[in-house]
Amino acid sequence: MSAGVVTEAAALTPDWLSEALGGRVDDAVASAVGTGQIGTCFRLTLTGDGGVPASVLVKLPASDPASRDLLAGAYRGELVFYADIAPTVAVRVPACHYAAVTPDSGDFVLVLEDLAPMRQGDQVAGCTVEQAHDAVVNLAGLHGPRWCDPTLEDFDHLALTPADQIDLLAELAPSTTELFVDGLGDLLSAEDVATLRAVAEVVGPWSYARSERFALVHGDYRLDNLMFHPDGARGSVALDWQTLSLGLPARDLAYVVGTSLSPKVRRLHERGLVAAYHRALTSYGVGGHSLEQCWDDYRFAMVQGPLVATFGCAYGTRSPRGDRMFATMVARSCAAIRDLGTLALV
Repeated sequence: MSAGVVTEAAALTPDWLSEALGGRVDDAVASAVGTGQIGTCFRLTLTGDGGVPASVLVKLPASDPASRDLLAGAYRGELVFYADIAPTVAVRVPACHYAAVTPDSGDFVLVLEDLAPMRQGDQVAGCTVEQAHDAVVNLAGLHGPRWCDPTLEDFDHLALTPADQIDLLAELAPSTTELFVDGLGDLLSAEDVATLRAVAEVVGPWSYARSERFALVHGDYRLDNLMFHPDGARGSVALDWQTLSLGLPARDLAYVVGTSLSPKVRRLHERGLVAAYHRALTSYGVGGHSLEQCWDDYRFAMVQGPLVATFGCAYGTRSPRGDRMFATMVARSCAAIRDLGTLALV
């Protein structure tokens, strides 16, 4: 029997949790996690019996009904990922204890493994080379097992080159870039502003290009969506699967490397990171994709950084930390675009 869908923290009662988790929950204490811009998230400390975990994370929809309806497709996509896609790939993700959605609405509930004491990455501070290495090897576990798998398009929300979405993105890119520049102008260099404007002009052809190589693409594979062991041990875990799509796999690779490391550190280590990712890909049986082709795709895909940052900032909820984060992501990825000659490849 399904426990059904609940959309508010007050409904996460011991009775509901007992049915959802298949054990006896005697008490549950909830504390909010995150800022609640896309949805709401709570950590529940549990007491009970029958294999009930000591704590879980529960994701619920946004409290605003209008936002909830607008994000319904993203919510459903994440539940499909955990239920149907995650078991077919090798990327490390939280275990899913329970998932339910109300059809044709933005109402859903997702009960996930609490990864504590792992710690969330910090997009502003960046990461170590060792953490970047761990993240790109884990990323290959998303891309490799279903590399160029045509059955991925059987999922309703996944399409390789959705023309309506790409054309709208290309149409909005120049004006969105100006919104971004106007909002964060004091945090941007003149050189980066010029690069952003050049990127906006190629979003259309860039989005359509290289579709002969495709896989599942996280779409926002960055430090704030990754969890790391505090002792430096390998085994990072990827979160937030609401932006999953099909596309050039190197978009995720370029995005995480380009936005996570300072330009100086990236220049020293990016060849090695791409090689580590490529070795991991081949371990999943990916063939006919040389290291040099992987490197060329990495250079080409660096547009992903400024594209996600400008749209995320321009149409998201502004905050001081968010402004610093987006400005840092843009500075790092625009430097990479110039260093790697990305725009000449489009």
